[in-house]
Amino acid sequence: MSGAALPAPRGRTAHRLVRSGSARASLVVLALIALACLFGPRLTGRAPERAYPDLRQLPPSLTAQPSPTTLRPALERIAFRMRAALAEVEERDGRLRLVLTAPGGVDERALVYLPRSDLFGTPRVVAREDGGRRLTVEVPVRRLHFPLGTDIHGRDLLTRILVAGRISLVVGLVATLVAGGLGIAWGATAGLAGGAVDAAMMRAVDVLYALPFVFFVIVLVVLFRPGLILILIAIGAVEWLDMARLVRAQTLALSRRDFFRAARALGVSGLRLVTRHVLPNALGPVIVAATLLVPRVILLESFLSFLGLGVQEPETSWGVLVAEGARAIESAPWMLAGPAGFLVATLVALNRLGDALADAADPRSGL
Repeated sequence: MSGAALPAPRGRTAHRLVRSGSARASLVVLALIALACLFGPRLTGRAPERAYPDLRQLPPSLTAQPSPTTLRPALERIAFRMRAALAEVEERDGRLRLVLTAPGGVDERALVYLPRSDLFGTPRVVAREDGGRRLTVEVPVRRLHFPLGTDIHGRDLLTRILVAGRISLVVGLVATLVAGGLGIAWGATAGLAGGAVDAAMMRAVDVLYALPFVFFVIVLVVLFRPGLILILIAIGAVEWLDMARLVRAQTLALSRRDFFRAARALGVSGLRLVTRHVLPNALGPVIVAATLLVPRVILLESFLSFLGLGVQEPETSWGVLVAEGARAIESAPWMLAGPAGFLVATLVALNRLGDALADAADPRSGL
């Protein structure tokens, strides 16, 4: 009696993963966030460090700025810098007609404050009256959009969140690769060596487990300058421990198999044993562990940056923005809601993807 051949274990895992609605939704969310962080800052058209002093702490809105409520205050602040008073304002067809007055005369050279604000174009003097003490100026208005509002310095929050996402995602991926590579090497070496070498290597892992992570980071900050490289070193130095234990357990289990004993009897080197037998057979659990490690690393980076021990200006990350939003939560709660929303969405999607992958790799799963 003939029947359809069963798919290979990896094929069954992929098939189960594709059938999982949770995995598909998580992949879509992660892809959208990654694409937004990669290409979004170019579409907003603004640099993350560009500040608009006249548009500070604007709430999220689709209304073009400066709006009627912010236009006159912005013009009054600019007129104050010009040592003049704003007498009249009239808007028509995207252009403003301003009447500036000053007892000692309005200096036309001070009109450069208008285009410097990036809210207005190049001004043109229409009339000069009363010996220069009354100046009529026509200037175009530049309309800007801030869908997620601005921060306390007047910087576009959406652009900063997308740029910060690049840092957080890169930290999560790179630190996971470093921790995974170190954990695989350490665990496979301990499992292959066995005996006293295995015991000594795993006792070293236990010692590192006992070290408080924050204390370890503070020591590094004292010795080195806080920054992105320090974050990668700190996270990579501790997050490989679980991976090492996992790979060691897989290696010890494989070492009792007949094909593994035969390879050793034939004199196969330790490196070839790892690359040819250990890694292919332990690939499923390792991928699942790495998938669950990425959100933990991102959360650690955000936690350290929140404490001021991580990414430093001019660079930014979701943790830095969450810290800034927490300080301004009473006056500008959107500063916290924006980056926290992106961070939570990424962490939930990664965790759901890891859970779905673990279920798909489980041969007892009914997916």
